[in-house]
Amino acid sequence: MNGLTLRNIFFDEKIRSILIQAFVVGLIGVGIYSLIQTTSYNLDKRGIDTGFEFLKNPAGYDISLTLIPYTNTDTHLQAYFVGLINTLLIAVTGCFVATIIGFTIGIIRLSTNWLFRNFAYAYVEATRNVPILLHIIFWYTVLLELPKIKEAANFLKFFFLSNRGVYSPALILQDGMGIVFIFIIFSIVFAIIFNIWAKKKQESTGVQLPVFLINSGVIIFLPIIVFIALGMPLLWDHPVLKGFNFKGGMVIRPEFVAMLLGLGIYTGSYIAEIVRSGIISVSKGQREAASALGLKKNIVMKLVIIPQALRVIIPPLTNQYLNLTKNSSLGIAIGYADLVHGFGGISLNITGQAIEIMAMVMATYLTISLTISLFMNLYNKSVQFKGNT
Repeated sequence: MNGLTLRNIFFDEKIRSILIQAFVVGLIGVGIYSLIQTTSYNLDKRGIDTGFEFLKNPAGYDISLTLIPYTNTDTHLQAYFVGLINTLLIAVTGCFVATIIGFTIGIIRLSTNWLFRNFAYAYVEATRNVPILLHIIFWYTVLLELPKIKEAANFLKFFFLSNRGVYSPALILQDGMGIVFIFIIFSIVFAIIFNIWAKKKQESTGVQLPVFLINSGVIIFLPIIVFIALGMPLLWDHPVLKGFNFKGGMVIRPEFVAMLLGLGIYTGSYIAEIVRSGIISVSKGQREAASALGLKKNIVMKLVIIPQALRVIIPPLTNQYLNLTKNSSLGIAIGYADLVHGFGGISLNITGQAIEIMAMVMATYLTISLTISLFMNLYNKSVQFKGNT
């Protein structure tokens, strides 16, 4: 009876599947446990303490690009946040630049103009077939060939271009700018609400309001009027050459510009092909029907083609945003002060806490990537065709 039962269990597909999965999970668990035990033994043998107490210790090194207060006496935790913000800065600006380049080149790829079409084709093929690291190093090398600091090119007496970066006036906020920022936020919220209302009105009555002009006017002129009414509570700190460097103002480092150009141009070539394929996926009849109504080509592209192409564009576009964000870690090759260069490099060498630091860096990139995927998936759902249920 027992033999029969065991045989029935073995030949039962559902039970056998569960047993196999349990066995595989068990093997994985044993492997993880063995890895942890081996790592713990090796750390104890070398006298390396584990834990995150090192985050409270002074970092002891400077960071060239800081958007939040930081000195070399601040902790490794503060250095982590500086690197995180710099990583987010290059990721966000890189995605913005790559998107503009990608959509522009993708549309030009379908142009009837022979010169424009083949220029876009040459850009795509020449760019995406060269490793991204070489793009970054190339632009960094080009920027280092700019004039030296004492020979910096002067633009309008306020902007200076040198191999150390672009120096420009910095804004110093005065009392009252908080109210201006409130009106800026109010203007943006109004523009969003008005845009939604105008679309509903157009769907119900067919009346198309000048949404862009109205929203542009509100967003631009309302804060300006408030700004002037409050006495223009804003000062400029101009850069001045003193000794071997400029004092005052703000500077955009060549490392950041090289990363922005390298990531933006390289990723933009892939986005261009994604946009082109998305536009091609829209039925030619849609374009012909819109043209038969007398709509101009730019209006057809904006209101008919692109909205339908987005359902094809968004999923691979999300993947390119993720790739760009992860590729930002290549900034370590030119000294860009991102998370990998500072906290994941210098802090690791100083403290020796390789496991803890690498775990934090990996968890940070994972969180950023999952956040990008979440918002892009939500946007993807909003542009998909809605059928009647």
